[in-house]
Amino acid sequence: MILTIAIMVTLTIAIAARVLAPRLSEERVYFARSPDRPAAFGYKMAWLAVRSRDTAAVVEALGLVDPQPCNWRSGIGTVYDNRLGNDHIFVSPPVNGWTFVVGLALPYPVGRTFIDKCTPLLDRLGSRFVEVQYFFAYPPIDLFAWARLLEGRVVRAFAITDTGIVWNKGRTTKEERALGLKLFDFRGVRGRKGDAGGEIILYPTEEHVLHLAERWSLDPTELEDVDLAGDGLGYIALAPSSWRAERLRKAG
Repeated sequence: MILTIAIMVTLTIAIAARVLAPRLSEERVYFARSPDRPAAFGYKMAWLAVRSRDTAAVVEALGLVDPQPCNWRSGIGTVYDNRLGNDHIFVSPPVNGWTFVVGLALPYPVGRTFIDKCTPLLDRLGSRFVEVQYFFAYPPIDLFAWARLLEGRVVRAFAITDTGIVWNKGRTTKEERALGLKLFDFRGVRGRKGDAGGEIILYPTEEHVLHLAERWSLDPTELEDVDLAGDGLGYIALAPSSWRAERLRKAG
């Protein structure tokens, strides 16, 4: 599953990168620093929405490697680039009180055979910021996830892959129910002909995740239309090596 994710990430983000990617040379990458307007993102992407106007504080809390000032266009282009996107993270300037952390290098919910890198990151951010939201939408491998922390407490966390549900914490929120994202429990009626028991799941889509983000904070695909008081710079950085997926070691 993890290998599949890595392969699909490499294959599917090249188109956006051709339009937005920073200039490349044989020796180094140049990230543009001219302040610009927000750039849209969200499709085939992972991101955090942190309720904070202090971009530098978010960068520090994440523990990113070698952060450099970067504008929206260059930052979003980098995380969609078919090479740079594998290990880079863009932290945006604040947008209406929200700072976005964007990149497929973010940890994601995994099955029981892998070490959970996502929950500890969210807990750390939740201890410093009043609200933290997490979203992952990647249709090529049927991976969809969302989480919300308020004042350090996990209100909701859900993730599903082609192998089934891998994350399900807290009660289904009213926003999820409004979008039809709910589980129908058929346990207790197993005697009914044709019923195998268990849960019937409405499988999420990329649009579900984006609409949920819109209800909880902001739809990132609509950021170009947001009315801001001014322009600003974010940061581009390398993801810590500790975020990389690791299998659990079997007891000897």
